[in-house]
Amino acid sequence: MSVGVIKKVAGPLVIAEGMRDANMFDVVRVSNERLIGEIIEMHGDEASIQVYEGTSGLGPGEPVESTDKPLSVELGPGLISSIYDGIQRPLDDIMKITGGNLLKRGVEVPSLKRDLTWDFVATAKVGDEVIGGDIIGTVQETTAVVQKIMIPPEMKGTIVSINSGSYTVTEPIATVKTDKGEEDVFLMQTWPVRRGRPYQRKLAPKMPLITGQRVIDTFFPIARGGVAAVPGPFGSGKTVIQHQLAKWAEADIIVYIGCGERGNEMTDVLNEFPELKDPKTGESLMNRTVLIANTSDMPVAAREASIYTGITIAEYFRDMGYSVALMADSTSRWAEALREMSGRLEEMPGEEGYPAYLGSRLAQFYERAGQVISLGKEGREGALSVIGAVSPPGGDISEPVSQATLRIVKVYWGLDSALAYQRHFPAINWLNSYSLYLDDVEPWFDENVDPGWMQTRQNLMSLLQDEAELDEIVKMVGMDALSAGDRLKMEAARSIREDFLHQNSFDEIDTYTSLKKQYYMMNLVYGYYEQAADALRKGAAINDLLRLPSREAIGRFKYTLEDQLEGRYEDVRKALANDIADALNKKEDLF
Repeated sequence: MSVGVIKKVAGPLVIAEGMRDANMFDVVRVSNERLIGEIIEMHGDEASIQVYEGTSGLGPGEPVESTDKPLSVELGPGLISSIYDGIQRPLDDIMKITGGNLLKRGVEVPSLKRDLTWDFVATAKVGDEVIGGDIIGTVQETTAVVQKIMIPPEMKGTIVSINSGSYTVTEPIATVKTDKGEEDVFLMQTWPVRRGRPYQRKLAPKMPLITGQRVIDTFFPIARGGVAAVPGPFGSGKTVIQHQLAKWAEADIIVYIGCGERGNEMTDVLNEFPELKDPKTGESLMNRTVLIANTSDMPVAAREASIYTGITIAEYFRDMGYSVALMADSTSRWAEALREMSGRLEEMPGEEGYPAYLGSRLAQFYERAGQVISLGKEGREGALSVIGAVSPPGGDISEPVSQATLRIVKVYWGLDSALAYQRHFPAINWLNSYSLYLDDVEPWFDENVDPGWMQTRQNLMSLLQDEAELDEIVKMVGMDALSAGDRLKMEAARSIREDFLHQNSFDEIDTYTSLKKQYYMMNLVYGYYEQAADALRKGAAINDLLRLPSREAIGRFKYTLEDQLEGRYEDVRKALANDIADALNKKEDLF
């Protein structure tokens, strides 16, 4: 154990001397208050320490003690429904110790509660050969989550004892005979946050992460195990979209990281998530959620660690074979923490003062997502999907964090403040956004929804792009200057925007749309355009086609219950066909 003394204090950065025996990324205890820090740079016997708590009042000569261990998280029963700070300290336990709502520095509390007992059900038996990742038993952690107890990744041997029963996380549940001798297995594992958890192999993306949000699932889908960025200016709906995805995305576990956002936003999450009903189980959404809260008033240095804390917890559940969705809100605040620490270290700055290694750090984070075959003989398939919000100043995505993110992620949901001010939710701009997973997930949509899914999607997108071009003409010379065919295009595109893309997150029916319903809605909206365009060519009056009575039924189809889809869909199609026929009959009456 290396013990040194403080030489200099510069904000969250402490320079300590006498640390020659310490290692990079060791966790250290700083001063007599035992503040938590991490070594981020070494020069001879001097160590630069990133302190995760306030450093006011510290001075030269105070002791610095290395723990000889990297920054790690505790993984085991008790994670689900917990609320942690950026370095996995449970906020509820800290509040009990400090007796108030404000964090006090130097508080030491275990991440997983030591006094709780968990009912362990063994699935392995004495004499079984086990390797890292093998499941040896289960713990029913919440009504929604069964935690699978795994052999630690680097362990291999034969089980010599294992018993079902009630255990705390620090009591051995099994003993394995390995090359090093007999080693105990606990309900809890520890894992360094800056190293990704191992797996057998990563799989190519092949199926979408269904979210129930039409603009995402239809136009810009994210693959299960994929990565997406949600950039947007203040007030454009980044947090709201992440809340929607946390509730409705087809993921077994949600890890939500509030990284540097305002305290009131995380307060909303803490208040709302326990009240939200999980559509899968009907119980509280918190029963399958882990929250990491490191708000803007918490230490900047811990903000940098919070991203790694969250993704390591997410990888742990991925290894069990679960589909995990991680929401990071926002990576811009994380990058600002990097920039501050880089400045304190007097490193050569990159663009706009961000460190030159910003892009590589972002890549290291996002590459930990993916669909993988986990360790173990069973060959479980798990997925970790990462959705990162980006908060560019003024919504200018030419700034470094946005650009570095876009070079890495494959889905870009560009939020538009103009759409947000029009109360169009989700405010994802369909002309700027993109998904590079479309070709990967196309076979899945063709097989599981309908072979015409991608073609219908492309037809709608073409109409929206045509509308953008025609809109420039309308602004200059007015709608009357357009041909009848172009006026019909404009009306059809308006129907796509208002009847399909606009989604009411407060309506219990419209807040989530199944893929089958999305396909029916696409068919109705585009069916109107196809049939009206055909009638127009046969001489029907444009004004009659724009005012078809069935247009209202098409618009209200979004409020149809799932068990009434088939009948309602056929009714609307018949009404549309009858209205088109009436428009053509009017044309014949004129002659």
